[in-house]
Amino acid sequence: MERKEFLRSLGAGAAFALIFPCAQGCSKDDDPEGTIKEVPTGVDFTVDLTSAEASNLAQNGGFILKNDVVVVKNLEGEYIAASQICSHQGYDQVRFINQQGGIFFCDVHGSRFEQDGSPLNQVDNNPAKALKVYQIELSGDILRIFE
Repeated sequence: MERKEFLRSLGAGAAFALIFPCAQGCSKDDDPEGTIKEVPTGVDFTVDLTSAEASNLAQNGGFILKNDVVVVKNLEGEYIAASQICSHQGYDQVRFINQQGGIFFCDVHGSRFEQDGSPLNQVDNNPAKALKVYQIELSGDILRIFE
């Protein structure tokens, strides 16, 4: 191999080594606003309320995230489960916050939802639909979340 060829091949390889990680870092999956997903379907799982996983559910207003679902012990001490995926644009950023008696909130575009999933701020610039809410069944210390 001649020197020119060697330097040319080294240059292309070095450029590839520098550009490839950057191109991957700019993908939609690394969106700083969150990950865009589909609303979970076929939901059916349990949470052991005595487990470390469920420790945030020990107090009213606490929540956990599991299987793209926000599981909440609301401010009245009742369990609720809703999609973690916002109905506005599909970001996985829905959380439960202690405002207006406890609401679901997506901080990407400010979508807010009642505990029954109905949107609180349905306007032209934020046309969120109802948030998917799942059924809850409590049996002893086992909380079942299902459709």
